[in-house]
Amino acid sequence: MTYTGEVPYRDNLELVSRLGRAGLLAGPVHELVERGAEAVAYLCTACSFVDGVVGERALREAMLAYGAQRVVTTSGAVSDALRAVGARRLAVVHPYQEPVDGLLATYLDTSGFDVVALTGLGLDAVEDVYAVEEQQVVDTVIGGDHPRADAVCISCTTLPTYDALPRLEERLGKPVVSANQATAWALLGAVGERAHGPRQRLLDRTG
Repeated sequence: MTYTGEVPYRDNLELVSRLGRAGLLAGPVHELVERGAEAVAYLCTACSFVDGVVGERALREAMLAYGAQRVVTTSGAVSDALRAVGARRLAVVHPYQEPVDGLLATYLDTSGFDVVALTGLGLDAVEDVYAVEEQQVVDTVIGGDHPRADAVCISCTTLPTYDALPRLEERLGKPVVSANQATAWALLGAVGERAHGPRQRLLDRTG
């Protein structure tokens, strides 16, 4: 299901700001709860960090108020996943335009991380993200890594990352956490299940 067609936008910031409003979640959450969902994830990184840690918390509180038993946002899941792999200093790769990229860095900084490198994919328009291919992500991550970073964070749920994560971690010698990976990990954890992924440090962890 999708409700984005009802949200007009002219630029990246306007889009994620509009979609990050807690009131928009009432209908989708009610529908999922009626279908028996045990946990609900708000699956958008930028929309859940655009208003900072306070805005991310407000989204979770709203989903609970709308009847969800357990809730996750992608930004919150990414932060938890980065802590789980012991990350403190981050190299971050993203597809956003200004000033959304700066809001991402601020969110991570406020969440207790040190962003030592912030690298964009160089997209000209918001909709260009849907045409990004895995190799472009891989090349940008390799180029955007930083020797001081103890982990790499790939932001945006639209980017194709899952199959690339093992190769990137082997190449870079450090954890690489992506938005979709972290959300799946957190959502399964919310219902007492463990996410599995071959040669992915976050998902291969024991305990």
